[in-house]
Amino acid sequence: MLEATVRRVLDGTSIAHLATVLPDGSPHTVPVYAGAHGDRVVFFTGPGTRKARNLRRDPRVALSIAPADNPFEPVVIRGRVVEWLVGDAAWEIVDELARKYTGMSYPREQERVVAVIEPERQSVGIG
Repeated sequence: MLEATVRRVLDGTSIAHLATVLPDGSPHTVPVYAGAHGDRVVFFTGPGTRKARNLRRDPRVALSIAPADNPFEPVVIRGRVVEWLVGDAAWEIVDELARKYTGMSYPREQERVVAVIEPERQSVGIG
């Protein structure tokens, strides 16, 4: 279950920074649009991106979000990608996230997939 503070931050428009593991074991981090989907966390990407390839090989993930209204009370979520959504199910979430962040649906020029994260640890604040 997502903690109330974590859900509030995920419902906002602060950019999340996603950390994955590269094949050589080193970290890879990129900014993503993220949100809550039930009690899970979702973000979208292209199916062949570095982050998607990393997560298909090793589903462990960490997200760090510094809320715009209080960047000194960051939210950190660690978990695993437990599902990949494609097709209409993915586009519904892609558009929901895009509208939240930009006010518009996401363009359809490129294929997009949605990673569904099962949170294993959640923390709020520095420490």
